[in-house]
Amino acid sequence: MEFDDIFEEWDIYAQKRQLTERVFNLDSLRNNAGRKIIAVTGIRRCGKSSLLMLLKHKISKDGITIKYVNLEDSRISRQKDILDEILKWFGEDGFLLLDEITAIDGWEGWLARVHEQLKGRLKLILTSSRKSLVSPQKQLRGRLLSFELYTLSFREYLFFKNIEIAKTTAGRGKLERALDDYIRYGGFPEVVLAKEEVDKVQYLNSYFKDIIGLDIAEVTGEDINVVQTFARYVLQSSYFSASKCLNFFKTLGYKIGKEKLLKLEVYSQSSYLFFFIPIFSHNIKDRSQYPRKAFSGDTGFFYSTTGKKDLGMQFENLIFLELKRRLTFTQEICYWKNKDGLETDFLIKDGNIVKEVIQAAYEIRDEKTKLREINGAIASAKEFGLKKATIVTSGANRTEVLEGVQINYVSVIDWLLG
Repeated sequence: MEFDDIFEEWDIYAQKRQLTERVFNLDSLRNNAGRKIIAVTGIRRCGKSSLLMLLKHKISKDGITIKYVNLEDSRISRQKDILDEILKWFGEDGFLLLDEITAIDGWEGWLARVHEQLKGRLKLILTSSRKSLVSPQKQLRGRLLSFELYTLSFREYLFFKNIEIAKTTAGRGKLERALDDYIRYGGFPEVVLAKEEVDKVQYLNSYFKDIIGLDIAEVTGEDINVVQTFARYVLQSSYFSASKCLNFFKTLGYKIGKEKLLKLEVYSQSSYLFFFIPIFSHNIKDRSQYPRKAFSGDTGFFYSTTGKKDLGMQFENLIFLELKRRLTFTQEICYWKNKDGLETDFLIKDGNIVKEVIQAAYEIRDEKTKLREINGAIASAKEFGLKKATIVTSGANRTEVLEGVQINYVSVIDWLLG
């Protein structure tokens, strides 16, 4: 088969796909593509390809040239100068959508050259499941505008499942059951649309293995069994430190160095399999030495991998992912802990200014748990001069003022839909 035939095959496939809309500003991609290379990154199977296809459907209605090619196709991914072949097929004017561009050797140099030569005419919109796309070498700096896509939010989940957001008692019951499913199986589109539990778990396990194999082991050159062991360890850990992870590997008989584990930490985050958030501190040494809080790229991985449901861990992971979706470009998430052991799950900071204090507690009926969450929220709010703090919980909405700090208890369903 000729290359042009393969390219046409993918473009026709993209045009024919029937897809569900995402909560994503497609116009932003379109409007900025005239001056920058647009890069969309996110965890594998979160819907990046579908996003490009939705954009193709929208733009093609205006009679504008727009073509789609998936570069992970084994028939073209290892071919020399394949990006130039695509350009010969496409031409110099219009929107060219290249899915998983980091699968092609030499992609950075090609992008820099083509963008310089055809800027304003050729509008490039790219995706990758590797964060390396948006942290390129010097030749591309300043030329890329990046966007991140995550698995479905709870609002998107309800839309995909055709569940109405109703304020009746029965409607609330439906939302609570939907939330339970969403926490257990996560928000990958294909998993959400699957009918049977066995299919959901099978898809999740397949994604987990693909990310480990294609986006971590293949990139780092590490043994896939080592990467898989590392991933399973992190998945079941609330905190990550290379020293403790090293001890875990030693108990299993692995001969592995601390540097290698730190390398796996970096690449597992670059693939969006995990996120590691630091403790809040103005001291760089503290930020690097204290354990990082570890979160999975989707809550469903915990259940599919362990066969267990840990509401505390998965609930906090759920809140973290929603916070990631809501962050502005200048904001960052970290956790807080003081010398007395009081802790806050999430601080949202803009530069060095803490804007928000958030605790994630699925249930706070137990008095000991309640005091821990409240005292941590009050202590951090006071330290950063904030007058209020939020505790996201499965309970009802209410407010109380303690020690001059307004504590807002927010139902997780209302918070997710807010």
